[in-house]
Amino acid sequence: MAPRPTLVVMVKEPRPGRVKTRLGREIGHVTAAWWMRHQVARLLRRLRNPKWRLVLAVAPDTALASPAWPADLPRMAQGGGDLGDRMRRAFVTGAQHHRGPICIIGADIPAITPAHIDRALAALGSHDAVLGPASDGGYWLIGLKRPATPPGTLFTDVRWSTEHALTDTLAGLRGLSVAQIDMLDDVDEAADLRR
Repeated sequence: MAPRPTLVVMVKEPRPGRVKTRLGREIGHVTAAWWMRHQVARLLRRLRNPKWRLVLAVAPDTALASPAWPADLPRMAQGGGDLGDRMRRAFVTGAQHHRGPICIIGADIPAITPAHIDRALAALGSHDAVLGPASDGGYWLIGLKRPATPPGTLFTDVRWSTEHALTDTLAGLRGLSVAQIDMLDDVDEAADLRR
């Protein structure tokens, strides 16, 4: 029997001025933090599924015990560094505790459904990696079939928060078979929230 895959959700404690800061500059930091708190709660309810293990990668590390997270979900600290450092750590740490493929998503993508995760995991059946692209040039999901040993080039020289993030990440996966699934968008600004 194949090991159960893991879905890691990257979450940031929903504190005003510390989460969704670009959105907060437009709609107010308290409102942005309120939106994020409720978005995370809805997302986690929707993504509970016996097909995969749901794990939270929490920032800051001091928020591991925050009451913002469901008490029954396992948590790991994101640690320091840029987004690539933190996702690499989530792959390696997740693989130390659980066998099987791992997918990582952000918590600020309202349209994610279990069907999207099913498609990503199915793609890992015949590919080494999977990405869920976003229309802004980034991506909302990355998954590895063998997460314990991510390629040394993965997340190297990625221009985060730009239209180049997906292309740069694909360059770091060169030599591996990579699938791309559905395009979804995150919420960074008020226009994204309206959409």
